[in-house]
Amino acid sequence: MRLQVILLAAAAPLVSAFAGFGNNGASRSSLSPWSTQSKDSSSSKLSMAFELKEGQSSNMFDGPAPLVKERDACGVGFIANTKSGDEFGTHKVLQQGLAALTCMEHRGACGGDGESGDGAGIMTQIPWKLFDKYRSETCPQPGVGMIFLPRDPERRTAIKEMIEDVCERNELGFLGWREVPVNNDALGPLAKAVVPSMWQFFVKAPARLRNDDEERDGFERTLYLVRRRFEVERKLRGLVWNDDDDEVYIASLSSRTIVYKGMVQSCILPEFYLDLKDEDYTTKFVIYHRRFSTNTNPRWPLAQPMRVVGHNGEINTLLGNVNWIKAREASKGLAIEGDVKDLVDYDNTENIVTMCNTQDVPSVLEPLIDLGRSDSANLDAVFELMCQSRHRAPCALMALVPTAYENEPALADNPEIVDFYKFHGGLLEAWDGPALLVFSDGKSIGASLDRNGLRPARYSIEKDGTVYMMSETGVVPGVKESDIIEKGRLGPGQMINVDLISGEFKDNIKIKSEIASRHPYGEWIANQRKDVGSLEFPEERIYDDATATFAQASFGWGLEDIGMQIQDMAGSGKETTYSMGDDAPISVLSEKPHTIYNYFKQRFAQVTNPPIDPLREGVVMSLAMTIGKKESIYKVSEQGARLIHLESPVLNEAEMKRIADFAEPENGGFKQSTVSTRYDIADGPSGIKKAIDAICDKAVEDVKSGAEVLILSDMAADQSELDSTTYIPPMVAIGAVHHRLIETGLRMDVGIVVETGSAWSTHHFACLVGYGANAVHPYLALETVKQWHGQQRTQKMMEAGKITKSTLNEAQDNYRNAVNAGLLKILSKMGISLLSSYAGAQIFEAIGISEEVINTSFKGTTSRVGGISLEEIASEVITMRPEVADAKMKLVNYGYYKPVPALGEYHANSADLARLLHNAIGLNKKVSAATNRDELENDGVEPASVANYEIFKKSLEEAPLANIRDLLDFESDRESIPLEEVEPAEEIMKRFCTGAMSLGALSREAHETLAIAVNRVGGKSNSGEGGEDTIRGKPIADVDEKGRSPTFPHLAGLKNGDSANSYIHQVASGRFGVTPEFLVTAKQIEIKMAQGAKPGEGGQLPGPKVSDYIAGLRASKPGVTLISPPPHHDIYSIEDLAQLVHDLHAINEAAGVSVKLVSSIGIGTVACGVAKADADVIQISGGDGGTGASPLSSIKNAGCPWELGLTEAHSALLSNGLRERVTLRVDGGVRTGRDVAISAMLGAEEFGFGTIAMIAEGCVMARVCHLNTCPVGVTSQKENLRKKFPGTPEHVVNFFNFVAEEVRQLMAHLGYSKFEDLIGRADLLKESKEQLERVVKTKGIELAPFFSGVPDSSKDRSFLRTSPETGSVSKDSIVHINKFSSDLDREVSGNDEIKKVIAENAGETVQTYNIKNTDRSTCAMLAGDIARAHGNKGFKGTVNVGFYGSAGQSFGAFVLPGLKVKLTGEANDYVGKGMHGGEIVVVPDADAGFVAADSSIVGNACLYGATGGDFHANGRAGERFCVRNSGAYAVAEGTGDHCCEYMTGGVVVVLGTVGRNVGAGMTGGIGYFYDKDGGFKERVNPEIVKMQRVTTGAGQDQLKHIIERHFEKTGSEKAEEILNNWDDEIGNFWQIYPPSEGQNPVVKDADGVDQLRVSAAAPDGEMCFLPVGGDLNPDQTARCAD
Repeated sequence: MRLQVILLAAAAPLVSAFAGFGNNGASRSSLSPWSTQSKDSSSSKLSMAFELKEGQSSNMFDGPAPLVKERDACGVGFIANTKSGDEFGTHKVLQQGLAALTCMEHRGACGGDGESGDGAGIMTQIPWKLFDKYRSETCPQPGVGMIFLPRDPERRTAIKEMIEDVCERNELGFLGWREVPVNNDALGPLAKAVVPSMWQFFVKAPARLRNDDEERDGFERTLYLVRRRFEVERKLRGLVWNDDDDEVYIASLSSRTIVYKGMVQSCILPEFYLDLKDEDYTTKFVIYHRRFSTNTNPRWPLAQPMRVVGHNGEINTLLGNVNWIKAREASKGLAIEGDVKDLVDYDNTENIVTMCNTQDVPSVLEPLIDLGRSDSANLDAVFELMCQSRHRAPCALMALVPTAYENEPALADNPEIVDFYKFHGGLLEAWDGPALLVFSDGKSIGASLDRNGLRPARYSIEKDGTVYMMSETGVVPGVKESDIIEKGRLGPGQMINVDLISGEFKDNIKIKSEIASRHPYGEWIANQRKDVGSLEFPEERIYDDATATFAQASFGWGLEDIGMQIQDMAGSGKETTYSMGDDAPISVLSEKPHTIYNYFKQRFAQVTNPPIDPLREGVVMSLAMTIGKKESIYKVSEQGARLIHLESPVLNEAEMKRIADFAEPENGGFKQSTVSTRYDIADGPSGIKKAIDAICDKAVEDVKSGAEVLILSDMAADQSELDSTTYIPPMVAIGAVHHRLIETGLRMDVGIVVETGSAWSTHHFACLVGYGANAVHPYLALETVKQWHGQQRTQKMMEAGKITKSTLNEAQDNYRNAVNAGLLKILSKMGISLLSSYAGAQIFEAIGISEEVINTSFKGTTSRVGGISLEEIASEVITMRPEVADAKMKLVNYGYYKPVPALGEYHANSADLARLLHNAIGLNKKVSAATNRDELENDGVEPASVANYEIFKKSLEEAPLANIRDLLDFESDRESIPLEEVEPAEEIMKRFCTGAMSLGALSREAHETLAIAVNRVGGKSNSGEGGEDTIRGKPIADVDEKGRSPTFPHLAGLKNGDSANSYIHQVASGRFGVTPEFLVTAKQIEIKMAQGAKPGEGGQLPGPKVSDYIAGLRASKPGVTLISPPPHHDIYSIEDLAQLVHDLHAINEAAGVSVKLVSSIGIGTVACGVAKADADVIQISGGDGGTGASPLSSIKNAGCPWELGLTEAHSALLSNGLRERVTLRVDGGVRTGRDVAISAMLGAEEFGFGTIAMIAEGCVMARVCHLNTCPVGVTSQKENLRKKFPGTPEHVVNFFNFVAEEVRQLMAHLGYSKFEDLIGRADLLKESKEQLERVVKTKGIELAPFFSGVPDSSKDRSFLRTSPETGSVSKDSIVHINKFSSDLDREVSGNDEIKKVIAENAGETVQTYNIKNTDRSTCAMLAGDIARAHGNKGFKGTVNVGFYGSAGQSFGAFVLPGLKVKLTGEANDYVGKGMHGGEIVVVPDADAGFVAADSSIVGNACLYGATGGDFHANGRAGERFCVRNSGAYAVAEGTGDHCCEYMTGGVVVVLGTVGRNVGAGMTGGIGYFYDKDGGFKERVNPEIVKMQRVTTGAGQDQLKHIIERHFEKTGSEKAEEILNNWDDEIGNFWQIYPPSEGQNPVVKDADGVDQLRVSAAAPDGEMCFLPVGGDLNPDQTARCAD
C-alpha cells in the first residue's frame, strides 16, 4: 500500500531593509551548479543545509490546525423512536445505531497502523436505567459528564480533585465517579498507545436553581458554563503536561445527552465501550458518526459526534468565521448585566450566554473557539452556545448554515422563512461549506444539509414512527420495506426535525416556518433596513486625461491592464481569457514593481471540500453585503435589522452618495466618516509606518464617536495632491484598520468601504474583501472605463463590430458585471457561496511578505519564505510613479502577461527560448507537411547538438530570478564520481512524464507525437481530459520505410512498434471521452482534482477548437465552448474521492490511480488523505502550470510554487508513515536537469514536462492557444495550420535525452550513481547566498525556516519501496486493490456462465444476487471485463444481472452495450456513473409500503458522465440527475436540483416534480418534464435552454414510447396513469432543449422524418429507431426491450 501527502507552512521571521530597484547584472551562472565539499555522511542533517537562527523553528506546518494539520469527512446519521419502550426508550434503537455505524465503515479510514480507526462514536439520551444508582427522587436526572482522563493515576487524581472543586464552588452537588468499563485489547496499536482513561461523573443541580424551567434549561446552562470553567482551572493549577498522556477532554456534560466515542473503527466501538452491549442502555435516539481523517496520528477528542453536532463535511469559511466570532467577543459596546463569575443564577447565566463579549473572559471561561481545534469542533462550540442562549437547535443551525433562499421557488409560499434568512444573514456570516449536520440538544433531533447539497442525506419513516436518517440508505439491517411509509432525502439547504418530547416529525417547511414565525422578521426589516440598490453610473469625469494617466501609473496600472482587462471587462462584461500559464517571476523575485495583491495567492478547494460551479450553479451564490453596526448573534431583537444592504460590493459614485444620504437622521442616521490613506511623499519609505498608525488611530476615534460607515480613501483631489503625496496600498490599509478595530472591540460597530484607485482586477477586489472590506468604490477603474470608452479607437472598434456597441453607462455596468462574475468564480473555487462569508476570511497565502507586514495587516496569513517589509512596500509604490519609471505622461507596458522584449517582465518560456531549444534538438519550424518535409532526409530532423543544448541551458542559468528553486544550491556529502558510474539516461527517462494536455487543446499531431515519444523512452504520457481515439489503443504496425503510417497519415518519423496510446488516461470533472474502453486501455488513470493554471476551476476548450473530430471524442456539439465543471460532482470530499478511486480500481485492477493536486497551504494533510484513499500516485503541480485557455486572473493569482507543495507533501507523508504507499510526481515549469534534481531532493520520484515538451515538438510560444490560431499547428484544430506542425517523436526524444544526461552530470558531480538515492535528500540542498544577493527588492527572503522541516531520510530509505504482504517491492510493480467492498463484483465477474458469454461473444445468461450498501462499484469489474475483450461496442452477447437489496455507491458504473442490470430495492449515489450502453433498471421491493413515485430510490449525481444506455428508476432521484449526460436515455419519477446540468446529449424524462436550476449549462440533448401542478417553469435555468410544450408529432411519439418502455421495465404506476390518460396528460409535459437541438424533429416539425430514436442503443451498438407515427411491431418491441 502507498500514500502521499502535502503540507504548508506559515510566516517566517525576517528582517528586511529598504531596497531600491534595478538589475544588478548578476546572473544565475554565478551559482555553482554543484558543490563537492566532503562531509561525514553520518552528520548529514537538514539543519546543516538549512540553518535556523537562534530561536527559530521550522514553519513548514505552521498555520491553523484545521488547514495544515488535519481535515476530516465521514458518514453520519441518526435513528429516533419516541413511541417504543418507556420514557427512557429501548436498547433496540442503540443496537440499530451501532449496526448502521458499522455499515458506514467504508466512509471512514484507519490510522497508519491500518487498525486504529480515525474515529467513531454515538450520542444518545442518557441511559438512566444503566445509571440508576446515581439517581434519586430529589434528583431523577442529574448531570452526567463523560470525560477522557490521563492514564497516569497521580495526574488523574489531580484532575478529579480539580473537577470536584470547581463543581463545589459552583454549587453542583457532586454525586460520584464511575469508571467506564472498557476493553483496551480491542484497540489498534496507535489508538491503544494514547488511549485515555475513561470516566463519568454525576452532579446534582444547584439549590439556587429551584426556579428552573420544566426543560431544565437553567441547569443545562450551568453545566455548560462549568464545563468551560474546568480548562481555565486546570491551567491555573499547572495540570498541563504537554505529552501523550495529557488528554483531558469532556465529551459531554449534560442532563439530557451523552457521547461515547473514540479512535476506533465502527465495529470496535461496542467492543471497547462495554456499556453499549448492556441491555439497560436504552435510549429514544442515537446519532452515529464514522470519521475519515487526513491524519494518521489518532487523537481521541477529534472523534465525533461532538457535544451537539455530528458533522460530515468541511467549513470552507472557518478562518473568517473564527475571526468574526473573535471580533464579536472583543466588543466593548455590549452591556453585561450581573456577575460573569456567577455560573448558577438562572437569569445571570442567561445574560452570560446571550452576550458576545462575555465569551472572551479567559480568566473565567475557556475560549469559545480556537483555530487549534477542528472545524467541526469550532462549529459545534458556536452552535452549542446559540442553543444555550435560547435559540432552539433548528433555529441556531438555520442561522449558521442558511439555505440559498433567494429566488427559491420552494419558498414562494413562505415569506416568513425568507425574512428569517434575510435578518440573520445581515447579522451572522454563514458557516459555509459542504456539510451534512446531524444535531441534538436533547429536546429535538434533526439533520440539515448545506446550501449546495454536496453531501448525501437519505431518510426513511416506519409505521411505528421510527425515523432513520443516514448518509447512505440501506445501513440499518432488518428493516422491512413493507414497514416503511416514506422514503425521502434532504435537498440543498433542507432540514428535518423530530421533537423528542412529542415524537412529531417535521419536514423542511414545517420546522422552518415554525422557527421563522417566532419573530416578525419581515416587519423589522421593513422598518430598519436600508437598501442601496443598483444605481445608474455617473458619466462625468473626475480627472482630465493627463491626471487620470498619472493616477493610473502611480497605482501600478500598465498598458496591458487597459488594453486587455478593461477592454474585455467593459466591452463584453467578461474577464480576459488567456493561455500558456504563468511563466513570469514570483513578485518578490521580479525586477519590476508589483502591486501588493500580486504577492497573494488565492486558496482553493481540493479533495476535502469541493469548489462550486459558478457558471451553472450560481443560484446558490450571492454577493450581497451589509454595512453598519451589528448586534449580538445570540440575542434576537429588531435592532439587528438596522443595517445598510448592498447587492454587490462594487459601488459607483451614485451609490456612495446614497450611502452618505443615509447619515441623515431622517434616512436612518448611519453616521459616516472618511479617512484618507494618503501621506506626504517627503516622509520617505519609513513614513508608511507612521501613516498606518495614523489611519488606525483615526478609525478607532471615529468609530468610538459613532461612525457606522468608515471610508478608507486614497483619492487625490487633483494633480497637485498626486504630486505631493503617496498612499498606503489599500490592501495594507484595510488589513491594518480591520485588525486594529478587532483588537479594540469596535469592528462589529462599523462597516468599511475602501475607495481606491488601486483596484481593477477581480483578484484585487477579492483581496480587499478577504482582508476586511465590506465594499469597494473603484473610482479610478470606473474613470478608466470612461476614458477608454471615449477614445476614438474604442469607438471605431465598436463601429467595426470588433466590440459590442455600448453606451457609457452600459460599459461601466459591463465592468461591474465582470468583476461580480470574477468574484463569484474566486469564491466558488474555495467552495464558498456567500461573499459575506468570504469577507475577512483571509483565504490567501502570501509569497514574499515579511512577518512585519503580516503582523501589521494580514494576521493569521501563511507566509513561509519571508519577503518585503513595510518600507520596501512603500518603495515599490514609489517606483510605479511616472516620474520614477520615466514614463512621461503615458503608461508603462510592464509585460506581465504578454512578453515585451528587452523592456518588459522576464518570461521563462519565450520565443527566444524555443529557438534555442529547437537548435539543440534539431527542429526546423519551417519543415512540415505544408512545406517540403517529405523530400528531406529523416523528415528534416537535424542532428541533435550538445553544444546548442549547453547554450539553451546557459540562457536559463543567466536569466533573471523567477522561482524559489533559483535560490537553492547543491551541497554534496561525498566526492564526485566518474560519469560512467552513473546509471544510464534510459533509466532516468522512465521517470519522465508529460503534462496533462488534452486532445483538443492540442492538435492530433501534437498530442500523438508526444505520446509516441514518451512511450519510446519508457516514460508516461498523459491524455489530459477529453479522451483519446480508440485507434490509439493498439501498437502501430503499418509503418513504411519513410516513417509513414496509413493509420496515422498526419504523423512523420514513426517506427513499427510505436504506440500512440497515452500511458496515463485522465478522468476530469467534465468526463469528456471517459468510456469503459478508455479506462481499460490505460496503464494508469489520473483523477484531475486541480489544474496548476486554474486550480478550483474546470478545463476550458473554446468553441472554435471543438471540431467535428473533437466533438465526436467528447460526445458534445461542434463549435460549442466546453468549460468543465469544477471537481465536485463525485469528488467533493475525501471519502467520495476514495469512492472514485475505488470505481477506477474496479474497472481496471491492473492500473494504478493517480490524483493530481496543486500546491497550496495545507496540501500536505490533503495528500495524506489521498494516500489513505488508496491512490497509487500523487501529483503535485505548481501554480504556474500551462493551459490552453483560462481566465487571466486565474492564471496569475491561484496556486503556489511546487517547491513548497512538493516539500510539504513529501514531509507530511513521511511523518505520517504513508510515504511508502504512494509515488510522488511533480510538474509545473520543469525544464532542465537541474529542476529534476532539485525536485527529486525535495521528494519527487517522477517528473512532468508540460510547456517545454510542447516547445520540443515545435511550439514557438505565440501564446494564442485559446484563439485556435497557432502558427505551427501545435494547439490548433484548423486543418491548414495543423499541416504546419513541424515536430516528430525524435525531436521530443532528443530533448528528454538531453535532460537525462544533464541529470547524470549533476549526479556524477554530487557523487551519486543511482538516481533514487537523491530522492528526498533535501540535506543536499542549501540556500544560495550568491542568488539571494541578486534579489532586487528585499533582503528579507529566508528559506531555512521552511525547508529545515523536511525529515532527514538520508539513512532510512525504506519509503522508496512499498511493503505489501509479499515483502518490500518497487512501487511501480504494484497497485492498490479494492478490498471487501468489491467482493460481490468479483463474484459476479467470476461467474462461469457470464465468463462464457463474454469469451464466446455470443449467447445470453441471467444471474441474480443479493446486495448491500457496502457492495460498491458493483458491475464496474464486469464492465471492464467486457471492454477489455470487446471494446466499447463490440460485445454481441447479453448478460442480465439482477440484484436484490440496497446497493452501495456507484452501482452500475460504466455498464456498456450487452450488459443489463436490474436492482430491486434502492441505491445510493452515482448510479450509472460513466454508463456507456446497456440498461439499468431500479424498482422498489414488491412489498414496499410507500408510494414509489413519491419516494427516493436512487441518490445524487446518477448517470454522471453517461455516454449511452437506457436507465429507468421507479422512484425519485437526487440532485444533479444526468449531470454531463451525453448519450443516455433516462427516466425517473422526480429529481432534486440541477437536473440535466451540463448535458450534451441523450434524452431525459422526469415524471414528477423537480428541484430548481433545470438545464443549467445544457448544450445538447432533450428533456421532457411532467408538470401537473404548474411549478416547473420557475425551476428552469433559462440562460441556454428554451422550453415549450410537446407540440411536434415526433416529440409526442418519442415521449410516449419512452414512457411505455418505462412502464414495461418497471411496472410504474405513475407511467401507467399517464399512459391511460395520454391525450389529457400530454398537455402537462414541458420539453426543454438547447439551441443546438433547435432543428431536431422532436423540437421542430419537419417533413420526411422516417425514423425516431427512443432508446440509447441496442445490444449490437446500433441506435434503436421507431417509424414515426407507428406502434411498435413485435420485432421492434423485442429489439428495444433488449
